[in-house]
Amino acid sequence: MRPMPSPTISPTVLVLDSGLGGLTVYRAVAAARPDAKLVYVADDAAFPYGDMSEAALAAHLGSLVEQLCARYRPDLVVLACNTASTLVLPQLRARLATPFVGTVPAIKPACSSSHSKLVSVLGTRATVGREYTRELIRKFGNGSSITLVGSGRLAGYAEAELHGEPAADGSIRQEIAPCFVQADGRRTDTVVLACTHYPLLLTRLTALAPWPVSFVDPAPAIARRVVDLLGPAIPGAEPFPATMLFTSGRPLSAPLEAALAAFGVTNVSTERFDTPRLSA
Repeated sequence: MRPMPSPTISPTVLVLDSGLGGLTVYRAVAAARPDAKLVYVADDAAFPYGDMSEAALAAHLGSLVEQLCARYRPDLVVLACNTASTLVLPQLRARLATPFVGTVPAIKPACSSSHSKLVSVLGTRATVGREYTRELIRKFGNGSSITLVGSGRLAGYAEAELHGEPAADGSIRQEIAPCFVQADGRRTDTVVLACTHYPLLLTRLTALAPWPVSFVDPAPAIARRVVDLLGPAIPGAEPFPATMLFTSGRPLSAPLEAALAAFGVTNVSTERFDTPRLSA
């Protein structure tokens, strides 16, 4: 593993997701290390990762991350995707000297804080179906009854929201309905958002929930881990403007440009990459 940068030098942090979901993680990292040189890569050409086979996703991300690391020389890479992290993080760490921070379902804090001990994990079908997720439940379930809910549409709804095309309330309500369980006079009080896209819909999820619950967003914990590895922000350092790169090469819509500006991202480009997936 490559040594961490000097505490007096602003680090470069690469944040990668299959699309716009990693913006929630970017926002938390930017708040924790405003002095960092942040590069956010929205791999929209391969969205959604959950639709790819495990072998295809591993080959694609191995090639893409290697190219990105060669170009930007990041001091740290944040893989802001549960689906990718639960599958390929060990291979990426073995392949590259750059340190990685992954994203995994926040089952431990959710089960520790739940009072009813009825907890739901809302993620992509790939994430909730992985043995990695079930191992987290075995280790950190803390006596909770956990409902795994795999959504095939919610990440797409989050993407559409930022493109100015919000999904109907009924469509979102249908995706989250299985999370809400009642048993023995108890009901679900905690929902783990096990996809970084889902916090983009947090306001709507809260409004459409049949009763109030705590939605657990992984972004703050990821930002804390980044600070653990890189150290705190350099006092008095000027914030760096973030760079954002889309891999599809498609032009951005006006609503998306406005949404990105609200996240503080204005330096945006698009580019096609040669990977086993993107060159097919």
